[in-house]
Parts: sequence; C-alpha cells; structure tokens
Amino acid sequence: MTSEKLQAQLVRLFERHEVELEPDEDWLLTDGDYPALRAHWQDAPAPGGPGRLDIDLVLDEERQLELSYAGNGQGVAGWRDALDRFARSDLPVLLAACWYVTDERKLDLAQWELGLRQWDVFAGRLVAEGADIAVPPGVLASVADALKGESLAPHPHWIRLFLRRSADGTLATEALLDNAPWPAGDRALAALAWPEGTQAYDVRALIGLDVRDY
Repeated sequence: MTSEKLQAQLVRLFERHEVELEPDEDWLLTDGDYPALRAHWQDAPAPGGPGRLDIDLVLDEERQLELSYAGNGQGVAGWRDALDRFARSDLPVLLAACWYVTDERKLDLAQWELGLRQWDVFAGRLVAEGADIAVPPGVLASVADALKGESLAPHPHWIRLFLRRSADGTLATEALLDNAPWPAGDRALAALAWPEGTQAYDVRALIGLDVRDY
C-alpha cells in the first residue's frame, strides 16, 4: 500500500536535502517532470518477519531504477524503519546522481575511464548489517574492472551490489546492472576476501554512473 503518510514523509526527507518533490497521485515529481519516484509498502506476510518498502525511481521515459528495503514492524513502524534504512544507504547516491546534491561525507566520488568514455561515479558506502565486519578493500576497483567488459551506452547506469555470508561460511552474491543480473559483478564480489565468523551478515551498496560532459 502507498499511504499518504508514507508519501508525506518521503517529501519531507527530500526537503531536508533541499529537493522539492510535488505529489501527483502516487508519484512525486521534480518540477512536474522527471526524475519521479514513488514508494510502496507491503507488510510482512508472516508475524515477526520484515515487511518490504519498494521505491521506484523513473529517470526518463526509458530508464527506471527499482530499490527495495526491509522494515521491521507493521504499518507505520515498518515503513519508517525501511525508510530510515533507505536514507542511511542509497539516498545520498540518488541525490547526487539525479538532483546534483552531493554530500561527500556519505558517498564516494570517482572518475572511471570505461571504453572511450569518462564516467562520473557516485558510490554509496558499503553498508554491513548483522555483524561488525571490515569490508575488504578494492570493492570499487573490482567493480570498475568488471565494467570494462561491458558496452555502456552514454546515459546514466546503476549498479546494485548485495552479498550475504551465512554463519556456516556460505557466500551468496547478487550484482545488478540496470536492474538486470550481472554475472561479471557477481564474480567480482565473490573474489574478494570477505571476513568469516560465527555471525551472518549482509553487505549492500548502490553505485550510479553518468557519462561526463566535455
């Protein structure tokens, strides 16, 4: 469900970063146009489990980014928890890549040469949940190397990284390039030296790329 309270809270969240969004039914628009986004909350299907907040960001008529966040609790408590997770992880990347509001305390900026083009990179900090671990160095460098094998059209692109290490040491990765499975990204993640321990943990990050103007 998309509640008026959820939409209003999302508007206030962006206002705190000096971005004004205008409600238009379920959507929030930028000056009546793109970028546009909307949020949808779904309570947990079983008691005690997490619900899910889906955020759809539409950049133009052809490009859309889909993001999801777990939230503990039912109704308002659940989506507030999920919205807080969004604010602490991926929001700084969206603000920088889509609305040109950059906070270098909350994301890493870089320039990559991929193919014949230079790209501005907006990389969210890798967020670990479940255990206090040291993220291995070289994640961004590994992603950049993996991208050298891709043919990127000269428009914005998005990379989502997710890794889970179970308590038994099992490692699972999911890398998405423009919402599609990205095997080269999976291999790049899995090849890094992720810490082992008795606690399970998840690591995720969002990376935005935009071709540089000359």
